[in-house]
Amino acid sequence: MTDPVITAELVAAHGLKPDEYERILEIIGREPSFTELGIFSAMWNEHCSYKSSKKWLRTLHTTGPQVICGPGENAGVVDIGDGQAVVFKMESHNHPSYIEPHQGAATGVGGILRDVFTMGARPIAAMDALSFGLPSHPKTAHLVKGVVEGIGGYGNAFGVPNVGGEVRFHASYNGNCLVNAFAAGLADADKIFYSAASGVGMPVVYLGAKTGRDGVGGATMASAEFDDTIEEKRPTVQVGDPFTEKRLLEACLELMASDSVISIQDMGAAGLTCSAVEMGDKGGLGIKLTLDHVPQREAHMSAYEMMLSESQERMLMVLKPEKEAVARAIFEKWDLDFAIVGETIPEDRFLILHGGEVKADLPLSKLSSSAPEYDRPWVETPAPAAMAPVPAIDPIDALKALIGSPNYAAKTWVYEQYDTQVMADTVRTPGLGAGVVRVHGTPKALAFTSDVTPRYVKANPYEGGKQAVAEAWRNLTAVGATPLAATDNLNFGNPEKPEIMGQFVGAIKGIGEACRTLDFPIVSGNVSLYNETDGKGILPTPTIGAVGLLATLDDLIAGRPEEGDVAVLIGETAGHLGQSALLCEAFGREDGDAPPVDLALERKNGDFLRANRKLVKAASDLADGGLALAAFEMAEGAGIGVRLDAGDTGQLFGEDQARYLAACAPDAAERLLISARAAGVAASLVGRFGGSTVALGGGSAPLAALSALYRTAFETAVA
Repeated sequence: MTDPVITAELVAAHGLKPDEYERILEIIGREPSFTELGIFSAMWNEHCSYKSSKKWLRTLHTTGPQVICGPGENAGVVDIGDGQAVVFKMESHNHPSYIEPHQGAATGVGGILRDVFTMGARPIAAMDALSFGLPSHPKTAHLVKGVVEGIGGYGNAFGVPNVGGEVRFHASYNGNCLVNAFAAGLADADKIFYSAASGVGMPVVYLGAKTGRDGVGGATMASAEFDDTIEEKRPTVQVGDPFTEKRLLEACLELMASDSVISIQDMGAAGLTCSAVEMGDKGGLGIKLTLDHVPQREAHMSAYEMMLSESQERMLMVLKPEKEAVARAIFEKWDLDFAIVGETIPEDRFLILHGGEVKADLPLSKLSSSAPEYDRPWVETPAPAAMAPVPAIDPIDALKALIGSPNYAAKTWVYEQYDTQVMADTVRTPGLGAGVVRVHGTPKALAFTSDVTPRYVKANPYEGGKQAVAEAWRNLTAVGATPLAATDNLNFGNPEKPEIMGQFVGAIKGIGEACRTLDFPIVSGNVSLYNETDGKGILPTPTIGAVGLLATLDDLIAGRPEEGDVAVLIGETAGHLGQSALLCEAFGREDGDAPPVDLALERKNGDFLRANRKLVKAASDLADGGLALAAFEMAEGAGIGVRLDAGDTGQLFGEDQARYLAACAPDAAERLLISARAAGVAASLVGRFGGSTVALGGGSAPLAALSALYRTAFETAVA
């Protein structure tokens, strides 16, 4: 097969701008081969190089005494004591999931699981944060069904519990859904595996499934906007096999225990190219690959196709040469491919051989650390206009508007398709705040959550970024966990538009400040840009995935309100309704400013709740929908009614931050209020749980009727 002639059109089709191509010509002093053009395209696209975001990502708070490994590796690693570590990351699979929802979402789960176990950790938990277009949009129901089936089908077969996440709907996602996948695993703190190659002449080994043509050019596709050629991009979506991945997990962990591994890297975006380049670049070495030895499942694959394939369930390893027989036997036992495909070399070269010909010969360091880095022009998001008055509304009608919307209705239809109990360590399943998983064989547990309110971020990127971190921190606190660290999945539109870049910069500044103030470092993450279709961008959606630690399950706040329990509000309510769920769902409005986030107050109120957890049966942080929605969800989950004394719309549905609702026995509530006064924390009695009705202000409705609406609205809308 003859390689095509390199033309300006071919360069543009590879996602490279004319000035970037000129830079390539300067670096190599000649025109690239077709395979070399593909390699540069893969390594210099937004998805792999972070060329628009690097400058700002460096400003994030990423360190702390608990951090063993921060951003830059396959996943972040955080100490949880007793010689153990939690390894976790969140990553997007947005574009593939819109093109082919089942396989796009499934391979998103597979990729994030590999990121975790390539560090030497056994996965123990997964989450997914999903954003779709309006339920009335013709593609939405198809996307929801395919994505949820893909996540469930892969995660259930692999055998990892799905313990949390989010599902939202908004018109801005009509042409570009978001699928953000999170995974966490456990490892011994002194047995973490990294990706930097070391030693000259060491064998480079291909592990796992065979290479096919699926996913060729996937990373480049994920770095471009969608238009009316979207159907042509279907072949760039990978195909996953969870049963092969399960065998790959077991084989890799067995391999790691055999002391055979120098370094190891998941073959994710840009496949063999990215994994080899990153291993070589981090170790200051070159890599030579002979593609004739790559296990292939399709005939007559070209060097270009093999280097850019994103076939799933594959790893690349630098092996201790004396351990070859041991390592090969392990992979043969698990019925997986094991092939020596190259070696480390002292020169700064990425040398690709195929069929006795040199297909690529490039300076390796220029592919990774010398990728373009842009300081994109940006404009600050203007302050929102003053909010128009909120019309009067009956509180029960307002509650119905929220719980009857697929955004705030129960997501049971979604998470019932996920295995939440596999491995038998799940303590708290999805549906009521952060998920909790026992650290097997110890008294400890880990809590997991993911949070962001995109409306806030669009109105005020700085406060919205702070709020996403603060809400994740509160969700962990509300189950009694001490927040440990976070991962971010930064989903935005086209960074070449100054207003979009301004959203990104503002959100990063807010996230950074919140993480510093709350001692809550970002240890891993992902940036997903160009989430636009026909020039229309998504709402800025910087998802924060977060992990907290319970030293013992005795510290868990996971009860349910009981008949006669008192509702105690921790924190102050000013009645902020700007950008609120009520405004959006009841009145179809998205105006006003995001709620301000006082980080010192967040810390004070959260620390107070954790210090007094023994007095609290159940707790929820207050976020979208405010006090009324939190009280309803707590009561409905317990199957009892609730009465809130406040009648004012702002008091009931305002979204002021740094607040929690606690359910306490009457004597415990009294002690909690005394403790709050002593600590200088605002706390007040706001109602009582019990009975069979929900009473808000002057209105009431039977719990059974409201519960029926809450439990069926999601399925009615999209399923």
